[in-house]
Amino acid sequence: MASDPHALAPFIYFDGISCFGTNNGVIQFEMAANTLTPDEGGGVKIAISTTAHLRCSPAAAIDLRNSIDKALEMLQNTATTASTASMARN
Repeated sequence: MASDPHALAPFIYFDGISCFGTNNGVIQFEMAANTLTPDEGGGVKIAISTTAHLRCSPAAAIDLRNSIDKALEMLQNTATTASTASMARN
């Protein structure tokens, strides 16, 4: 059993947003991930599964968007730094 109550929160992975909308002022996102399943011919087919139903207020959606923008900026800065470091070694 986890001693930290935050450790019980689910980890949600998604490959994309399958659809989104609003209902009575609530923002809605359906998150989906690709899964591989065997087909009858011995091959593999890709299926899309919903992984989460995200609902939030407009203020929370703005906060989420700002956080995503900041994380993407961090990723870009990390990639630029890694690229510069790589060029310096060559």
